[in-house]
Amino acid sequence: MLRKSIVTTLLAASALGAQAQTTTTPPTSVVLVHGAFTDGSDWAQLIPLLQAKGLHVQAVQNSLESLAGDAAATRRAIEAAPGKVVLVGHSWGGSVITEAGNHSKVTALVYVAAFAPAAGQSTGELGKDYPPSPGERSFVKDQDDYLSLTAQGVSQNFAQDLPAAVTQVMAASQGAIQARAFGERISVAAWSSKPSWYIVSEQDRMIPPALQRALAGRIKAKTTSLQTSHVPHRSRPAEVAQVILEAAGL
Repeated sequence: MLRKSIVTTLLAASALGAQAQTTTTPPTSVVLVHGAFTDGSDWAQLIPLLQAKGLHVQAVQNSLESLAGDAAATRRAIEAAPGKVVLVGHSWGGSVITEAGNHSKVTALVYVAAFAPAAGQSTGELGKDYPPSPGERSFVKDQDDYLSLTAQGVSQNFAQDLPAAVTQVMAASQGAIQARAFGERISVAAWSSKPSWYIVSEQDRMIPPALQRALAGRIKAKTTSLQTSHVPHRSRPAEVAQVILEAAGL
């Protein structure tokens, strides 16, 4: 009888353990969406800081061929991510998260020196009321209408607060973006229904800081200003991580 009681107790404990395991809330995920002239490795300084807080992190690899294609790649990453998702977009990636962020798993949007078009608006329309940025003079277009940056453009306009050894690698590994992607229009802007955070890069030479502040105000984002180039997640990763952690409720 005693042996039967012990077996019954062990089986009950095992069942309770299995139930607890299946009902455990999965960790919050962060999906990172890079911009033009970069790839997923652009988040390398930031990712370990988020993982150290127990977040599941996935960097999307955008083809940069179209808004529709990059939004589809981002939705696949959202689907694969455990739990709720904080969606983070840098630069062009802001347009991508605006389009893809309507997914039901997405609880918050974080824009990092990023575009944030409205429904029916294209990325290219956003800067029409502002003087051309210095970085635009660094664009090189090939015969297939893909845009890239000169090495000098990366070092002086894209990431002027990073060491030359770093910007040389960034220039060599950059991803070119199809120019017509900037003309694709947003269907439904995710920021209209999701809480948003925005990091303004005050020394940005790619997207005018005044435009960034205007976009942050329009989407009613909680705004943080950093005295950085266009890539604050590389020059000030700890501060960018803090904003994402806040968006994740940590």
